[in-house]
Amino acid sequence: MSSYENHQALDGLTLGKSTDYRDNYDASLLQGVPRSLNRDPLGLTADNLPFHGADIWTLYELSWLNSQGLPQVAVGHVELDYTSVNLIESKSFKLYLNSFNQTRFDTWETVRQTLERDLRACAQGNVSVRLHRLDELEGQPVAHFHGTCIDDQDISIDNYQFTTDYLQHAVSGEKQVEERWSVIC
Repeated sequence: MSSYENHQALDGLTLGKSTDYRDNYDASLLQGVPRSLNRDPLGLTADNLPFHGADIWTLYELSWLNSQGLPQVAVGHVELDYTSVNLIESKSFKLYLNSFNQTRFDTWETVRQTLERDLRACAQGNVSVRLHRLDELEGQPVAHFHGTCIDDQDISIDNYQFTTDYLQHAVSGEKQVEERWSVIC
């Protein structure tokens, strides 16, 4: 059991609970999870983070209705700054995005601004949103990541609980720079 499994900040999350799908846009579906739950035990604050980065989301099936009721489809790209107070809980994000499906918006820019505003409010940090028409992406690879993928390591894992013990003596004080990525997060 993790040290925050029963934390009150997680009590109201929809994760693991049955939920109703909404027919119309509803920003209240978004739920934030405090980054401090993982950072506080490590003594990390916004002022002393030893890393940089972002939570990156690709919205492959974003849809809504234009002002005449015609379905619009886009691929979205969301970057949530690593210094935000909260991360966005993934099930709530999916439910929120689905709430756009039957909602009319005047322009693509209105959709982009709505996403950005709501995500910033939930995350309490910087968020950028880009929307792409499907024809813009023809012939584009899905992704090209720099660095080393850690998903195919030949290692044995038998502990899936968060523990700071693994990191306490992991660095010597010298700055280490590595680029590693995973699609299994």
